[in-house]
Amino acid sequence: MIRRSLRAVLVAAPLLFCPFAPAVAQYVVYDPSNYAQNVLQAARALQQVTNQITSLQNEAQMLINQTRNLANLPYSSISAFQQAAQRTQQLLGQAQKIAYDVTAIDRAFQGQYGSVSLSSSDAALVTQAKSRWETTVAGLQDALRVQAGVVGNLDTGRSQASTLVGQSQAASGALQAMQAGNQLQALQAQQLSDLTAVITANGRAQALSEAERATAVSEGQERYRRFSTRSSYQPAAVTMFHGK
Repeated sequence: MIRRSLRAVLVAAPLLFCPFAPAVAQYVVYDPSNYAQNVLQAARALQQVTNQITSLQNEAQMLINQTRNLANLPYSSISAFQQAAQRTQQLLGQAQKIAYDVTAIDRAFQGQYGSVSLSSSDAALVTQAKSRWETTVAGLQDALRVQAGVVGNLDTGRSQASTLVGQSQAASGALQAMQAGNQLQALQAQQLSDLTAVITANGRAQALSEAERATAVSEGQERYRRFSTRSSYQPAAVTMFHGK
């Protein structure tokens, strides 16, 4: 036990009598050139970050503009144009008597129009004349019906044109403006189609009227021939007014 205590004292003795090492003072050295370089590097890094942010903003704006340019027009008037065109087409398809068919026209003119058959009876001539008159009246009625239908389409066209002009002016991108322009062209095409239908219906009515008139001339000549060739008829001079 005594030996252990003595050994511990001998080990600790050098530490008790050893002087402490003096503390070393630490100083911060300021280097102006190094500081300036650090500030310059920081400024350059900040400028690069700013440039990257600006580039990202430009790319984002470009994508937004592309999205706007590719956005579809939220309005479509094509169905209204199609319905108007279908109404006009239905009126043309409801043509009475001699309709818009080449075969039917040829067949009708061979039997009812042109030169009157010499072998036809007086009753047959009257029946044919009445049929031609009814056909002419039907053609005039059809022309008026087509005109009425086209006039009814004018209000729809006017309303659609006003809406499409507003859509074109408020378009957010090139695609919307182009689609509005295309629909305006479709409106013009539909109105031209209506105009063509009116001209066609009027032309048909006029052609039927002229055909009836031409056939009436031929019929009149035949009636006069038959009247003048009867045995009981003797031509004589007729005095309309007696002089005093």
